[in-house]
Amino acid sequence: MDLIKLKDIIKVYNLGEIELQVLKGITMTICAGEFVALMGASGSGKSTLMNILGCLDRPSGGEYWLHGKEISNLTVNERARIRNKMIGFVFQNFNLLSRTSALENVMMPFTYAHESIPEKKMREQAMVMLERVGLADRANHHPSQLSGGQQQRVAIARALVNNPKLLLADEPTGNLDSKTSVEILEMFRELNEKDGLTVLLVTHDIDVGRAAKRMIHIRDGLIVDGEYSEATLTPVEGKR
Repeated sequence: MDLIKLKDIIKVYNLGEIELQVLKGITMTICAGEFVALMGASGSGKSTLMNILGCLDRPSGGEYWLHGKEISNLTVNERARIRNKMIGFVFQNFNLLSRTSALENVMMPFTYAHESIPEKKMREQAMVMLERVGLADRANHHPSQLSGGQQQRVAIARALVNNPKLLLADEPTGNLDSKTSVEILEMFRELNEKDGLTVLLVTHDIDVGRAAKRMIHIRDGLIVDGEYSEATLTPVEGKR
C-alpha cells in the first residue's frame, strides 16, 4: 500500500513583500517497505520537502496523505502526535543531548508520547534498541564519550524506539568517514529488508543515494525523475 502520497504540493514563503515559491507542485508516491533516496543539490527544495514529509511544516497547497490519512491541514499539535507516533528522524549532526547518557537519549521520544509509559518499560525498550544497534555496552556513556559512528547509532536507536512506520534520514553520513558511512547505510538496508521499515534517505551525494533501491531527483522545486538503482555500499574514494 502507499505509505506516502503527495499531490501537487506547493510551498511558498512570504519574505516581506516577496513571495518565494520553493516547491512548485510535487506529486509522488512511496510505498510501504520501500528504501528511497531523495536526491537534490543545495537549494533544490529537498529539505523543505523533507520537513513537510516529517510533519515539521505544512504545505501552502496540495495534498499529503500519510498511511491513508490526509494531514496537510492538520494543526501543529495534531502533526506533532503523528510525528511522534509514526516517524523516526536521523540527522547529519546526530542531535543528541550532550548531558544525558546514550540510554536517556534513546528514551527521549517517550517523553513526548501522549500515553503514560512506566519508566521501567521505557528503559527496557530503549535498551533493546541499543542492543539492536550494537551499543548496549555504551548505554551509560555520554555523547562526548562516543565516536561519530556510535553517536549516529544512538540516534538511529532513538528514531526506532517508538516503532515508526517511516524513517527519515537527512544527510545521515555527512559527518562520518567512508567506512562508518557504509556501516550506517548497511544498517538502513537491514532495517528495510528484515524489518520492512520504510526508509527515506535525503542526500545530495549520489554515492550515498545509490545505497537506496530507488532514487527520486528534485530540482528547482520539482521532481525531475525517479529511477531504480542497483544498491551499492562501496566506500567513496576520497570521502571524508
